Amino acid sequence: MGTTTEKLSAATGRDARLLARRGHAGHTAGLAPGFVQGNLVVLPEREASAFLRFCQRNPKPCPLLAVSEPGDPRLPALGEDLDLRTDLPRYRVWREGVLVEEPTDIRAHWRPDLVAFVLGCSFSFEEALLEAGVPLRHLELGCNVPMYRTTIACAPAGPFRGPMVVSMRPLRAADAIRAIQITARFPAVHGAPVHLGDPRLVGIADLARPDYGDPVPVHEDELPVFWACGVTPQAVLVEARLPFAITHAPGSMLVTDLRNARLALS
Repeated sequence: MGTTTEKLSAATGRDARLLARRGHAGHTAGLAPGFVQGNLVVLPEREASAFLRFCQRNPKPCPLLAVSEPGDPRLPALGEDLDLRTDLPRYRVWREGVLVEEPTDIRAHWRPDLVAFVLGCSFSFEEALLEAGVPLRHLELGCNVPMYRTTIACAPAGPFRGPMVVSMRPLRAADAIRAIQITARFPAVHGAPVHLGDPRLVGIADLARPDYGDPVPVHEDELPVFWACGVTPQAVLVEARLPFAITHAPGSMLVTDLRNARLALS
């Protein structure tokens, strides 16, 4: 994992991508403030059209930022000198719905038929929350945001179906109201929360045991606030049992050259 000094040196999206190429294998929360971060899903071309329909039917957990041409690891619309094979800190390789590897480089797995999807990430709206004085516990603690599988069902498309995954940030009531107002202006990176309050109502049994990411404390005067999360496709891939797929590792995102401010609705 990269050092604090390395993280502070990532002033831009390109800096963050260069860190990943040099071996930074940690999460990207708080990295390159002001730049859009994205979730990654890479599928064979034969499954790509069905997954595109899945994203269109589930825009809260899967807000689509860009789609690559088959076999092309570049996405110039998201950044110069961007290579999807090397520029994320850590990846996940899936076979038949089973996680088989978590490499820091996927050049050995790249194929001419692969299509990459980049989905919006809630790390992108955190800049606006911080500017408004809304505290974010995972950033204060220097850890990854906690993420949970829920009982909220996604709209199916082809082989893709399964539960929505959510990220959680504990907030006092006044901050939660402000966070709802702010994040509603960012539909390209999940928008407003999908739930707040009792986690059991969406099938989360224990906030101290997230399915992905790191646990954070929720104080007595705070509400857990839940946003749709771009890790949802990973839960869906388990259900779909595709022969082959690649995703980002939860919290280890693609940092782009786009500015967060460009995603906000006026």
